Amino acid sequence: MPPALRRSAAGALLVLATLVLLLPWGGAQAHGFSSTVYADVTSPETGIVRVDLGLEYDLLVVSAAEKQDDDPLFEEGTAAWEDGDLPAQATALAEHSDSVVAYVTDRFAVTAAGAACTPTVHGDYEIAMRDVPYAHLVLDYDCPAADVHEVTSELFPDDEGYVKDTKTVVTYDLDLRDGSAALDSDDPTFSTQQSTLERFWEFFRLGAEHLYGGLDHVLLLVALIAGSRRLREVVLAATSFTLAHSVTFVLAALGLVDVPADVVEPVIALSIAVVAAWHLVTIWRRRGAALDIASTSQSHLSLDRTGWGRLGIVFCFGLVHGLGFAGALGIDAAWSWTLLWSLLVFNIGIEAVQLAMIAVAFPLLVLLRRRSPVTTLWVTGLVSAGVAAMGIVWFVQRVLA
Repeated sequence: MPPALRRSAAGALLVLATLVLLLPWGGAQAHGFSSTVYADVTSPETGIVRVDLGLEYDLLVVSAAEKQDDDPLFEEGTAAWEDGDLPAQATALAEHSDSVVAYVTDRFAVTAAGAACTPTVHGDYEIAMRDVPYAHLVLDYDCPAADVHEVTSELFPDDEGYVKDTKTVVTYDLDLRDGSAALDSDDPTFSTQQSTLERFWEFFRLGAEHLYGGLDHVLLLVALIAGSRRLREVVLAATSFTLAHSVTFVLAALGLVDVPADVVEPVIALSIAVVAAWHLVTIWRRRGAALDIASTSQSHLSLDRTGWGRLGIVFCFGLVHGLGFAGALGIDAAWSWTLLWSLLVFNIGIEAVQLAMIAVAFPLLVLLRRRSPVTTLWVTGLVSAGVAAMGIVWFVQRVLA
């Protein structure tokens, strides 16, 4: 093999290996690896902290049945889940309420200035859909008088074996403060005295982890990197994607826009295929000039017709991805400036990961292009073809599901 060809092949392998390493393959399955708990914390009267908990029904049944050694709960609860019978699911929880409450209250606690509060069940169990069935359990915590409360969540994972982590998204109106917080195994407790910086860091980290852990969103970014001809082009595409999904993300999270997940998820998969295929079409039409920017471009952004068209496609699909991010975070709360800033910081975390991945992968493509433009077309074409194929497979799966 000629030295030039060997260098080109080595460069191709380096770029492909980098892209593979960037992909968090552990996030390929959204359910079964991580879970989200939702907690709405309020104080209906002095000395009482009311917590409306939303927990994935099947995880709750499996975990509570195992920890409390309640086989009938597992049998009845699983049968209701397999049948998709929401009333039967609520009945199964109600009939085994002692096991369910014992499991939850061992792992979710409220304290008042360090003193433990005593929980009791308020109302009946309800089941609501958030892509999957969620059980709603309302607990009233009897607390001693205090101006500061702490909430601790250590719900999931247990011995299920397939849940690696749980995020607990808390919205609260307590101690004359309101806002939101994101808890996980590394940071399971928050206080109503939490600083603005602490709260924003939680949501920044949550946004960063959410993008890096979501294979579909990462593959879209890979398609953007593979199909970009200049650093400015890929940064503009990634930023337009962030701006677009920020709009719909905030609107959906505040309850102003509601699009069913069975519509959003297939379109997200389709967007991955379309963005990846855009580069393949460009290669087919322009051949060796696919990486060149038209000399007729007069834009100060250095985008030609192809670049502007791709940017528009990315922005439109970014609007749909925002609905997907909102569904994953699961916040559906009334307007507040505190919540709005938390959501925006979540999006900044997403953008930070995007830019970090671009900073790692794109220079390698530039280096490869300088050494062998033809090899670069082959590498980016193969990557785009693989991403497009994956997007089509996901689209079909999600439509059929």
